[in-house]
Amino acid sequence: MMGPAHSLSGAAAWLGVGAAAAAAGHPMPWPVLVVGALICAGAALAPDLDHKSATISRAFGPLSRGLCEVVDKLSYAVYKATRAPKDARRSGGHRTLTHTWLWAVLIGAGSSALAVTTDRWGVLALLFVHLVLAVEGLLWRAARMSSDVLVWLLGATSAWIMAGVLDQPGNGADWLFGPGQEYLWLGLPILLGALVHDIGDALTVSGCPILWPLPIAGKRWYPVGPPKGMRFRAGSWVELKVLMPAFMLLGGVGGASALGFL
Repeated sequence: MMGPAHSLSGAAAWLGVGAAAAAAGHPMPWPVLVVGALICAGAALAPDLDHKSATISRAFGPLSRGLCEVVDKLSYAVYKATRAPKDARRSGGHRTLTHTWLWAVLIGAGSSALAVTTDRWGVLALLFVHLVLAVEGLLWRAARMSSDVLVWLLGATSAWIMAGVLDQPGNGADWLFGPGQEYLWLGLPILLGALVHDIGDALTVSGCPILWPLPIAGKRWYPVGPPKGMRFRAGSWVELKVLMPAFMLLGGVGGASALGFL
């Protein structure tokens, strides 16, 4: 899928988690719901770090472009080192390492560890990166017509304000894990965003090796997906006219349920 659809699916997924948490008797404070949805929207772009033409490669200028090249080479090296005889030969690392459940778990766990061990600055860094990505994904037309600096300023300002709101008693810094483990939950929307990205890509023609390194049909990098007749091309009318409106509707229903309006 393309960047906007990935971001919408990430936001909708976190709002759905909020609805489920409310139904289970552990509702999210509204700042957690809002911040988590934005983080998840940004994190749903992150697996494309292995693709130099992806939205994330443009988000932070030369820094993100350079990082994408490194991740592409790393992913390709891992693919070559672990491919089974039935896995296809390829020339790049796109849709390999960063499109697996293992990567999603590691990036989520690493983000949680950063948040709880570096105090406020680690939290601000996570918020800044993912809010910039959320702007690039959810407001992609406006972002492309604006300068990168304006998008970065918006991300930095929003991160500072949201961190201040979350720090207030009862607003969610210690949601789910309790006092002494403030912001440990920040890894959850990042993990969820990566998984939602992989599931979205699995629906497309190429599929997605989300289950690596589990062997399936003699392959380590088996492209998981529905039957070929049910798949679509990225950027096709199915994505633009069906899935994106569905994500918006589901997100709205999930958010309303999470806040107790439904």
